[in-house]
Amino acid sequence: MNPFSYTRAASAIEAIELGARPQAKYLGGGTNLVDLLRETLERPTALIDVSGLSSSIEELSDGGILIGASATNTAIAEHRVIRTRYPMLTRAIAAGASAQIRNMATAAGNILQRTRCTYFYDNAGSRCNKRSPGQGCDAMDGFNRNHAVLGASMSCVATHPSDMCVALAALGAVVHLQNRGGKRVLPLTDLHRLPEDHPGEETTLMSGELITAIELPALPMAARSTYRKIRDRSSYAFALVSVAAAIELEGDVVKDVRIALGGVAHKPWRAWRAEESLRGRVASAENFCAAAEAELAEARALRDNGFKIHLASRAIVAVLSALTGEESMGARA
Repeated sequence: MNPFSYTRAASAIEAIELGARPQAKYLGGGTNLVDLLRETLERPTALIDVSGLSSSIEELSDGGILIGASATNTAIAEHRVIRTRYPMLTRAIAAGASAQIRNMATAAGNILQRTRCTYFYDNAGSRCNKRSPGQGCDAMDGFNRNHAVLGASMSCVATHPSDMCVALAALGAVVHLQNRGGKRVLPLTDLHRLPEDHPGEETTLMSGELITAIELPALPMAARSTYRKIRDRSSYAFALVSVAAAIELEGDVVKDVRIALGGVAHKPWRAWRAEESLRGRVASAENFCAAAEAELAEARALRDNGFKIHLASRAIVAVLSALTGEESMGARA
């Protein structure tokens, strides 16, 4: 076991000062970091416990919600306002992991969890560019059924594991950050990186930067939203494909729509092309199919995961059809 110091931070300022040290890591619920420590995939010299900071969930004057970084997944999913105004987020969290893990896992930790790629975790016998830059990626020619079909590169085809982040991406969530230089906010869709040729750089966070809160913007259309996860078994499994979606209609025309996908890319995948394709068009299975095809036009399959492209398309159609009362049509699409 790699030796490290442990400090429980009393404030964000203290945490940031401690976190600025080389090889320091922030510790929330530990549901991912402890696994990484056990497998020696993370070798910090210091752990800064931030689980006691900013755990409140507050309604904002503009109708949004501010979620403290240390709020547990269970607290978020069970919050009355979130269940009512942002049901896709509650359903996404409920679809992830087990109740025991949701009771421990924090909002910030969920956002920052690392890939669950088998080759990444196998540091004894597999090549992984994320773990050892320049080493190669055994997933490219190995068993890659669970790997990315969008935004991947020759360096990495891993997927982001979070369910919660897919809903946050669809909702247009904003991440509040603090570092030694001050505070800043960042759209969640800009927080995670695609792998390109540097897959070890997973986020755009600065060194020692701390997530302090996640803000959900006021979004009335989110009350008509849902999350659907397709996986190999009914519990405690990562998504093969997932869809978070919200839609607003004027008559039978799509006034606005939000769609994000999980299980298909190195980051939560906001379906910008599908959204643009649908705005101003009739809410029909035919148009939902066209939007899904537009989003997945650049998807690229590996040996074992080509089914994800078709599955993602059908899932988008099915979710949008359910939200608009076109479920029977979506089932035939």
